This record gives sequence, structure tokens and C-alpha cells, in this order.
Amino acid sequence: MRLTIDHRSRYSFSEPQARIVQMLRVTPQDHGGQTVAGWRIDIDQDCRLREGRDGFGNITTMLYIDGPLTEFAISVHGEVLTEACGGRVSGAPDPLPPLVYTRQTALTRADTAIEALAREGGAPEAISRLVQGRARLFKSRPVLGRTAAQTLAEGQGTARDIAHLFASAVRVAGYPARFVAGHCLAFSSGPAARPHSWVEVLIDDEWIAFDPCVGARAEVDYVRVAAGLDASDATPISGAREGGGIEMLDVDVDVEVEDAGQARQQQS
Repeated sequence: MRLTIDHRSRYSFSEPQARIVQMLRVTPQDHGGQTVAGWRIDIDQDCRLREGRDGFGNITTMLYIDGPLTEFAISVHGEVLTEACGGRVSGAPDPLPPLVYTRQTALTRADTAIEALAREGGAPEAISRLVQGRARLFKSRPVLGRTAAQTLAEGQGTARDIAHLFASAVRVAGYPARFVAGHCLAFSSGPAARPHSWVEVLIDDEWIAFDPCVGARAEVDYVRVAAGLDASDATPISGAREGGGIEMLDVDVDVEVEDAGQARQQQS
């Protein structure tokens, strides 16, 4: 499948900003089921861009803009070829040993309810189905700091929240788990649609991608962009600004299946 992705983030401020510094994790990489045919990042202001990699092997782009400015936009466009691999993720760049991904974080830390869920499911496939049945997906802007335990207790969350819950439970069950940020065609329609999140689990020396929002493996309509222990390691855009006032953000993501001639729109 050939997917084209257009991801546009527009920032505006109620007061002029003296300087903007941001880290972008918006560039996917090749692996066994995914080939990046082309990718570019455009900024509508004079700026400096510096590409690198973080500790998880993700491509990062540092963005520096000198003000004064009251708005700017980041536009990302690219094409990715994907193929069905049964959820298997081979060859994804990652310099860390799998044992690192057994560690819980502040966002994934398990409570007694998550521990009970992990015992009930036992294996990742079953845990994924349990999470899908006990945490309803709602499409909205993620709430910073929301934990896996809160998501299970409330029985609902964003894709990011549900991925944190699943990662927490499979780690309790003894499996290394990578949080993944990217795009999924199935969740790319409607005015409240957002970029997606899922989890890769190491089973018998193979990384397998699961989407606990649907209780199944992540397949051909997923584009993997970044990974880490939790969302803080894989968030698309993070950074700081020098200036006061209120910050406003509008994000549009358009995902199109070229070979099927079908377009779906994703908004975040």
C-alpha cells in the first residue's frame, strides 16, 4: 500500500515571541514492512534545522526560529510504502537492548487493577483484547500527564492513553514493550481524528505491533514514525518559546491511499 501523508501544525501567539526552539519527531524510517519513498519538512519562516537521532534511534529535527513572530507553521509531506507482515516489525532502528523496555514510567506505572488485568490476559494478544474492551477510545487532544491507571479506572482514553495502558499491562506480564507514535488510516477520518499510537511487544525474539484500540495487531495501514518507553519519548513536536501570552495550535493531517484512490482526512 502506498500512503501519502500531509501533516501541518500552525502555532499562533497572543504576544510576539523572541525565539522558538522545538524538537520534531515527524520523520519515519524504513523497516521490514515500511519503506519511506520520500519525505520533507517545510517551515514558513526563516529558520535553522538540524537533523539528528535521539537515544531510541528516532530521527529528530531541531528547529530554531528567531523572532519577533506571532505565528509559524510546520508542514510535513511524504510517501510511505507498507506491506502486510502480520504485525511483525523487523529492522526498526533501535540502539537499546530489549530489557530497557520492561521498565515502567510515570505514565505507565501499574496499580493493582492493571496487575490484575495482566494476570487475567497472560499473553499480549489476550491483554490487547481485554484493554480494547475495558477502555473506550475517544478522539480528543491528549491530556498531559494522564496515566495508564487513570485510563483503566475511567474506562476511556485517547489512543495515546490506551497505548500506555496496554504497555503497562504487558510489561507486568514480563514482556518488553515499545510505545509507538505514527499514523493509522483507520483513524484518519472525522473532525476529531488525531495521529495514532500503538505498542510493539517482544515475543520470542520478534517485535510484534499491537493496536489495543482495536484489540488486534497493527498491520498494513499503519505508518511507524517514532518509538520509546512512553509518549514523552515519541511526541511529534516538543519545545520551548521565549515570550509571554497564550499559545494556540491547529494541526491537520491528511492521509491518502494512492493505489486505492481513496483519501481520508485526519485532524489533530
